[in-house]
Amino acid sequence: MIDVKSSLAILSQREFVDRLEKIGEQKYHDKHPFHQRMHEGTLTRQEMQRWIANRFYYQKCLPIKDALVLSKLPERSDRIRWRERIIDHDGLSENDGGINAWLQLAKAAGISREELLDGHHFLPGAIFAVDAYVNYCRLNPWWLAVASSLTEVFAPRLVSYRIEILETHYSWIDSEGLNYFRARLSQAPRDSEHGLELVMRAADTYEKQMQALKAVEFKCDVLWSLLDAIEHG
Repeated sequence: MIDVKSSLAILSQREFVDRLEKIGEQKYHDKHPFHQRMHEGTLTRQEMQRWIANRFYYQKCLPIKDALVLSKLPERSDRIRWRERIIDHDGLSENDGGINAWLQLAKAAGISREELLDGHHFLPGAIFAVDAYVNYCRLNPWWLAVASSLTEVFAPRLVSYRIEILETHYSWIDSEGLNYFRARLSQAPRDSEHGLELVMRAADTYEKQMQALKAVEFKCDVLWSLLDAIEHG
């Protein structure tokens, strides 16, 4: 009996990225109604603050997720490169890194550091969505955890647009608070390049490549669910 799955030709990197881009076109969270309203400039101050506060739960969990992946990577050279992600978010001290930059964004939007760190703004739905992502990376093979991060392929375009939108429509947020997004313009392409390299190396059958693309869809669902929670407050 012929195994149909094993007889399917493995995708080239270009073909894999084409499929990845289609997922982004259909499911990335920039299509969510909440983001659409953000881009139109129609969010209230309270809604924007709710997004910043709850997105912080995602931001502070990213280095935890990345540490889980780091602990599973078999090659030293890849662990060295992946470690940059943790440094990007945690920083080398409490006064730098992406988490600190997000706290600065919150301050620029009228949310105090203490208020954000105590977590009372976090919505149950937001916590559930983010914890599902962290647990996915904890429980699955490293290459699927890496694949779930490939939404970073889509991120620079959204981040660049987000900076423009915030400066245009939400000028009450101090421009210095946008430094988190400015840093991601260079970090996300670097990260996605390494992530794609790892996935293409590990997903060496058509079936594994389809699993990797499903991991990207799962991550899109996590980001969408996070916005669902924020939108409904």
